[in-house]
Amino acid sequence: IEQALSDLTAEERYHKRLELEKPVLEAFWCWLENLTVLNGSAFGKAVTYAKNQRPYLENYLLDGRCSISNNLAEKAIRPFTVGRKNWLFSDTPKGASASAAVYSIIETAKANGIEVYTYLEYLLLYMPDCDWHNHPEDLENLMPWSENVKRECKR
Repeated sequence: IEQALSDLTAEERYHKRLELEKPVLEAFWCWLENLTVLNGSAFGKAVTYAKNQRPYLENYLLDGRCSISNNLAEKAIRPFTVGRKNWLFSDTPKGASASAAVYSIIETAKANGIEVYTYLEYLLLYMPDCDWHNHPEDLENLMPWSENVKRECKR
């Protein structure tokens, strides 16, 4: 179903998901509720896990822009998770936190179709003049989805 909806706009996809996919999910949850499983068995654990994850598994139904899968996010962070063991600065909690922040900035820039190096230069140039401590809403103008940033840093 999801593959058939891939060419629709986010709004159309949202409505079609509710129409076509939500009944399938409801049938799945109903089936799970009516199963009799041994609690300690592998299948019992899988059923319990699925039931506990229900609200998270249905999140993609809330917005047509959301993906049913997190494959894009997994693919984006793969180089960092593979190389992490080789990076000295990730040996400490502060280093790991700093590298996570940098990776988030880089991958968000890529996801918004802007040139990463240019965006980092842009941040280093304009962020020091931004009074974001007192006006955190000013950070919105520095985000990679900002129209001004897209114009300045486009690929």
